[in-house]
Amino acid sequence: MTSPLTENIDTRASRRGSTFVRLLKRPAGAVSFGILVLIVLVAVFAPLLAPYDPNFVDLSITRAPPSPEHLLGGDTTGRDVLSRLIWGTQITLWGALVAIVTSLVIGVPSGLAAGYFGGATDRIGTWISDAVQSVPGMIILLIVGANTGNDFNLLMVTVGVFMAPGYFRLTRATVLAVRNEAYVDAAKVSGLSHARIMGRHVIRPVVAPIVIQSALTAGMAMGMQAGLQFLGIGGGTTPGWGAAMNEGFRVMRTDPLLLLWPSLALGISIAALAVLGSTLADVVSVTAPLPSRKARRARRAAERAAAALGEPAVVTASTGAVAHAAVDSAVQIENLRVRYETADGEVEVVHGITLDVAPGEVLGIVGESGSGKSQTVFSVLDLLPKTGSYTADAIWIGGEDVTSLGRRDRARLLGREIGYVPQEPMTNLDPSFTIGHQLTEPLRAVHGLSGAEAKARALAMLERVGIADPPRVMRAYPHELSGGMAQRVLIAGAIAAKPSVLVADEPTTALDVTVQAEVLELLRELQQEYRMALVIVTHNFGVVADICDRVVVMRHGSIVEIGEVSQLFSNPEDDYTRELIAASLDGAESRAELDRAFVAAHAAASPGAVDGAGLAPDPDASTEADRKEVRA
Repeated sequence: MTSPLTENIDTRASRRGSTFVRLLKRPAGAVSFGILVLIVLVAVFAPLLAPYDPNFVDLSITRAPPSPEHLLGGDTTGRDVLSRLIWGTQITLWGALVAIVTSLVIGVPSGLAAGYFGGATDRIGTWISDAVQSVPGMIILLIVGANTGNDFNLLMVTVGVFMAPGYFRLTRATVLAVRNEAYVDAAKVSGLSHARIMGRHVIRPVVAPIVIQSALTAGMAMGMQAGLQFLGIGGGTTPGWGAAMNEGFRVMRTDPLLLLWPSLALGISIAALAVLGSTLADVVSVTAPLPSRKARRARRAAERAAAALGEPAVVTASTGAVAHAAVDSAVQIENLRVRYETADGEVEVVHGITLDVAPGEVLGIVGESGSGKSQTVFSVLDLLPKTGSYTADAIWIGGEDVTSLGRRDRARLLGREIGYVPQEPMTNLDPSFTIGHQLTEPLRAVHGLSGAEAKARALAMLERVGIADPPRVMRAYPHELSGGMAQRVLIAGAIAAKPSVLVADEPTTALDVTVQAEVLELLRELQQEYRMALVIVTHNFGVVADICDRVVVMRHGSIVEIGEVSQLFSNPEDDYTRELIAASLDGAESRAELDRAFVAAHAAASPGAVDGAGLAPDPDASTEADRKEVRA
């Protein structure tokens, strides 16, 4: 085995302060947060802070000016203004809290489901949101107040219902931006349920926008509450700020201070919430942007390229062949077709392919970009995008035809029977969680291990894949790892459950040459150790020659050739295969070495054979030790 990676973890990002600390470092954030804390403390300790009973009437202080005994004077009925304002803080904040909680409970889960599932769920949720926004809220509030005896809590629940569409749209838009991220697909392949993925991985990017929205919405709720009380809705004897403003407005010309005090309290509170929300938005947008959309853009580009390649002609005949009986295969695909909905109609990008891989066998699927390689394995994993669909006569996994299974039963195979190693290691790790959490979560949720058992297995797997310091890596976040380390982490997660089939989709694409060799060597060792069937998707014939037993050559969504690696390199049958091999052997010095590696790696299987470029075997590379030296 190659020596373990020794890259150092970059801990600079971990030393950055939290969002809360960065917020407090800004004057606007610190001042607004301090004001809100003070307001909350006043509300909580109102019984201790209020000098008098807010409803106690003393006719001697009717419309009295401020004095040492009554710091803000008396109102029109002889009640202490300061005491009523202090108690009004409590009722005002409670009303805003009821409205916010109602909005969150309705808007966030519905927006999460609409954005994640799309389709009919999205259309129905959007339609209901638009319908609620089109209803005149004040009229409904008047009706509710009239029919409930101005029940304050019910009125604020109604306010929350009308604010829910804002949360729905915000959550939906944020989820749409992350639902196709590679780390979400990686969570699916790990076997996690939709509910867990939404509740743990998809919801994380939504939290910061929701906190910001809540700060702004709380100010709106307080304003609406004061407006209702100003109109006499919600109980005239309630010591709320709106009721106090209503009373002060009636005597504004003779006693303007009665209007000033509640207006100042309400205005300062709403302003503090607005400043806090805007400052928090600024902090979050600068320091915690949404995860990269690179993986989604790449996938869509690949889909368009594949669609374009599929347009000239639609192949109706099945392509490819099988070498093993279905019950003896780790994976067998029969007549698989993949289609995508486009603006111009349905386009078929994979045209009836048939292939198989036996337990313990390494199968390479090779072809140029847009040939349908990844679409094939995504169909096996049941990870096609929303616009894609597939049909097949049968897809056998572990001797069972999974095309007859429901989506839930099919999903249970992921993380158990099938492991997946993607081509973009950094985008397939959730940036919000540590490596340890992401490795142990599937072991606990899918395989039922305890926390200690899951941690022990994760540490063992990290050590097995060559991580030099597993405990340190478990505590690290994805951005603190190098590309090679991240790829090894993904391999560790894929084999943690010891699946019978491991799918590696371009596992060395994003890595430098040295790390590519280490990763290939690791995959070879793990496959032999666990006797897994290994399916490698690649465009690199060097990878095929290095590790594969059989190879499938694809072009334009069809299989043009399939067979043993030694036979394919020594005597390719299709012109396209010969062109691909010739393109890999471009005459450069490094390619000449690769050519010798091709022939040497299969000299025992085909003595004296000549490869597709017409080069004879190197007699000095006939042993396994020599072949490893040539690869190095």
